Order: sequence, then C-alpha cells, then structure tokens
Amino acid sequence: MLFLLLSIVLSVLLLLNFRLFPRYDINTFQAIVFNYPVCFLTGWLLMPAGESTPGQSFSIDLHQTWTWMAFALGVGFIVTFLLAGASTQRMGITVTSLANNLSLVIPVCFSLFVFSSGNAARFDALNYIGLVLAIVAVGLSTYRPSAPVAATEGPAPDSSPKTRRSLGAVLLPVAVFLCYGATNTTINYMNINYIPSADKTVQVTLTMVLGAIVAGAVMLLIRLVRGQETLQLRSLVGAVTLGIPNFLSFYTLLLALSAFGGNGALVYPIYNIGVILVASAVAGLFFQEKLSTANRVGLGLAVLAIGLLSWQQFV
Repeated sequence: MLFLLLSIVLSVLLLLNFRLFPRYDINTFQAIVFNYPVCFLTGWLLMPAGESTPGQSFSIDLHQTWTWMAFALGVGFIVTFLLAGASTQRMGITVTSLANNLSLVIPVCFSLFVFSSGNAARFDALNYIGLVLAIVAVGLSTYRPSAPVAATEGPAPDSSPKTRRSLGAVLLPVAVFLCYGATNTTINYMNINYIPSADKTVQVTLTMVLGAIVAGAVMLLIRLVRGQETLQLRSLVGAVTLGIPNFLSFYTLLLALSAFGGNGALVYPIYNIGVILVASAVAGLFFQEKLSTANRVGLGLAVLAIGLLSWQQFV
C-alpha cells in the first residue's frame, strides 16, 4: 500500500509542477523537454546493479520490434505531456487529472473488443455502465460557462479570438484523455505481444524515455532556430522538479503492482480514484480552484464510473 500511496502523491506532484511553473516564470516547454534526461538518469540509477555499477545492464536492441514501439511511445509521451501542461494551466488541476485518469476507458475497451483479454467474459452490465459514465464525466468536468459580457455603448468588439481560445482550452482535456488512452493502450499491446519479461520493465521504460529525449531535442532545436525559444536556466530547475517525480510515479506504480501480486484491476482503480481526489483537494486548498455544479457532478461520476469498472475486485 505504501508504494501505491507514493505513486498517487508523485502523480499529483506532476500536476502541481505545471500549475506553479507560470508563477515562477518557468518555461513549461523547456522544462518538459529537459525533464526526460532527468527521467533517464533517475531510472538509470535505479537499474539493477548486476555485478558492478548501476545502469550497467541497460542496452538497446534495435532488432527488437518492441524497441521501435518504445521509441514511438516516447514521442507520444512528450506530446501528451505538453498537452497535460497546457491543460493544467488553462483548465486547472482537477479537470486535467480527471481527463488523465479516466483515459483508462480506452485501454479497457481495446482489451475487451480488440485484444480479447481473458477478463472480457467477466465484463458485465455494471462495467459497461461505468464506461458510459466515465465518458460523460469527462464532458461535465471540462464544462466552463461563458463569462457574461458587460453592456457597452457603440459597436461590440470582435470576440472571435477569445471564442477560439475558449474552445481550444476546452479541447485540451479531451486531447489529454485521448492521448493518455492511446499511449496506455499501446503499452498494454506491447506487454501482451513484445515485452520479453517482467524484469525488463525499467529497461523498456528507459527506452521509451530515450524516444522522448530525441523528440524533445528535435522540437527544441526547431524552435531555437526559428527564434521562438531562448534557453532559460530556471527551466533546468523545473526539469529536475518535474523529471524525478515523473519517473518515480511510474516506477512506484510498478512496485505497487508487484506488491499486490500483479492485480492491476485492483491497483489501477484505486490509483486513479486517489489521484482524482488528492488533485481536487490540493487544487481547492492551495489554488482556490472553483468547481461549478457540472464539474462537481463530473467528479462524482468519475469516482462512480471507476468503481463500477472495478467492482468485481471487491466482492
């Protein structure tokens, strides 16, 4: 249980970093790009020591299909991370955490209808209701009522740019939901078909991180050449505070799975509910994020949906 609690806290720390970056004038894009080398170093130090030094057992086999899939996942990770950062800053911690955690609907659907996992036969009517409620919860949690426009004399100002920004902000959590779902589904597919063995988990994770490092470096170089970025030292500080919990949140989740005998159907729902509730509490206590009635209903439906998806594990 300790590893599971640590994973929940570390996951919320990621969202806190995104929320605090603007306050300390930290370039979110640069912090995300540089956080992946920090992730790699953190993971390398956690590699089994073998007969000598940490990290010695890490290697890349370019002849393996899963290696290239892991690289591709790394690219997906950095894109998803960028979307999560933008969503946290524009839509808030609670909404982003909901979109992130409820994305489990996507890999569950693929497991049932595409991968034909052994648990498909146990999926009952309550589980399907949970899937529908989860999608509804994402929609309600992203709802933001339009601010009233004060009456003024003369022609009304052009509000189309503001409207476009508002629509774009609302779509950010939806994009986070889809991207997290797609990456988690790909990870499940790799586990079923390509991952060589459980003891290679950290090695596979580091290969994914390498893909993110390459993609981030290319994106940063392009922006530097175009004059869209200027390197900031404080972004490196942000990369450290982001990169360490980024890797450790995933690593402690794997340790929690091992502690519960690999029972992901039990661990993942508790993890997701924990992140949603802790993120909501932190957002309310420290950032005074206000939730509308629709948002509160969405939060309640989110917890109910995850409970319905996993109720069989508790009876």
